[in-house]
Amino acid sequence: MPVQVLGDVLSVKRVGAYLSMTVIAPGIAELTRPGHFLAVQVGGPESSMLLRRAFAIYDVKDRGVYGGTVEFVFAVHGKGTAWLSSRRPQDKLDVVGPLGKPFRLPTTGVNATLVGGGYGSAPLLPLATALRERSCRVDMVLGAGSADRLFGLLEAKRMAASIAVTTDDGSVGTTGRVSDVLPGVLDKCRTDVVYACGPMPMLRAVAAVCAERGIPCQVAVEESMACGIGVCMTCVLPVIGDDGRTRMARSCVEGPVFLADRVRWDDVGSVPHDTVGALGRP
Repeated sequence: MPVQVLGDVLSVKRVGAYLSMTVIAPGIAELTRPGHFLAVQVGGPESSMLLRRAFAIYDVKDRGVYGGTVEFVFAVHGKGTAWLSSRRPQDKLDVVGPLGKPFRLPTTGVNATLVGGGYGSAPLLPLATALRERSCRVDMVLGAGSADRLFGLLEAKRMAASIAVTTDDGSVGTTGRVSDVLPGVLDKCRTDVVYACGPMPMLRAVAAVCAERGIPCQVAVEESMACGIGVCMTCVLPVIGDDGRTRMARSCVEGPVFLADRVRWDDVGSVPHDTVGALGRP
């Protein structure tokens, strides 16, 4: 069950184009698994910004001087994240978590390739640690628009058996996108499973590459999540169920991690005509 905590901001750090915030949140840290996210209240108690903002959990510490702490990474995109960026140590922050379904871990040692776009790599770093603890080989592919928008590169180099880097502008690594180098990485590393997190177009491209090779893939989608608990239905996307039928799945509850081959990528943003419940369908 998720926990709601009014915690103190412990630190706010600039990391390239992003900000990393650590909040004292006992109860949340102990329950978090790679792939979980937080729903953070922005604007303060008297703000007109009623909707929480969802952020993937980057790191947790369930012990120490301050008790449990939770760290997440974000970029300033609008009023909510601008307000969040102005928080300082000892400010109060209302957070709920851990939310969503985390990544599924293999039961035996496998070759895993992790693919991150921008700060979508944040939840992949604790996942890499969890995989290594299960005797898995971990290889990583990180991509971003420019060097300052890569996240966790040094950390990834320390834990991955190999790492490939792409940037749209060529400022670091290979010029291009992760999907340009991914086929070669999968073949070279004899990948058994892929985990990915990043912008939806990137996830769609990664899913296509994996489908061509018959490699199972899990994706943590970046859909707008207004409530984080499955009530508002703003984060739905078409997903094929075990029975072969399509339903509109809530990213915040049924996800954010989905099997890539179950997501109907061509229909994201719409309700396919064959969806259960669409236009009177049973």
